[in-house]
Amino acid sequence: MVIDKELYKMIFKRKSFRRFNGTLKLSDDEICDIDKKVKNLISLVDNIKVKHRIVRREETTCKRGEYCLLIYSEEKEKFLLNIGYMFEQLDLYLASKDIGVCWYGMGKTQEPGYDNMKFVIMMALGKGQPSEFRRDYTKCKRKETQETWEGVSGLEAVAEASKYAPSACNTQPWKVVCEDNKLKIYRKTNIKSIMPKDKVPFYNSIDMGIFLCFLELALLHNNISFQRFLCKEEDKTELIPIAIYNLF
Repeated sequence: MVIDKELYKMIFKRKSFRRFNGTLKLSDDEICDIDKKVKNLISLVDNIKVKHRIVRREETTCKRGEYCLLIYSEEKEKFLLNIGYMFEQLDLYLASKDIGVCWYGMGKTQEPGYDNMKFVIMMALGKGQPSEFRRDYTKCKRKETQETWEGVSGLEAVAEASKYAPSACNTQPWKVVCEDNKLKIYRKTNIKSIMPKDKVPFYNSIDMGIFLCFLELALLHNNISFQRFLCKEEDKTELIPIAIYNLF
């Protein structure tokens, strides 16, 4: 199964909400719709169990939004990559419904475990006005394409759209090498960030899943067929292999 290519247009509308509109409230129907959508997200790795809960913000340490969506997962290989890939689909979908989202990495919950699964990360949720979403995506602070892509010729539109993927503290840890109709995706390890050093690999692994979601949406939008292979990650290198895409 592939992700819904209709989400592509939301790449240019979504933003990470730092301030939510406190005058607007999510309805019970909207909460039910979010819950239903989560259950239909496309996973990156099929054999990893994922659960979620939607709670009032006050039940967490989060300071933003009206509700928090708490994400739990089995701790299997690539589970963080899987979380990013899955729930970025939700982020984009909610932008289409004028619901703001913030990936809230350092938040804590009263329920660190759920159904024998570990709490991974939360997303702050709140209703927004259409005008509160991004109106000019080119004003996003992102690295120049040549900093994150090699051999981009012919894939400029894909590179342009995918670089707007959100990441923890805007670290943008991805590196893409394009050669012989293949995209080789890596995670950089020499990342400078305000995050505690020991937390960077954790959150950047989620970021890479988010990036793969954006990348695939951009490929689908540009009618480029692909076959994805996830790599065995080697964490002793400056560039950790994440995935290889054969392009057709």
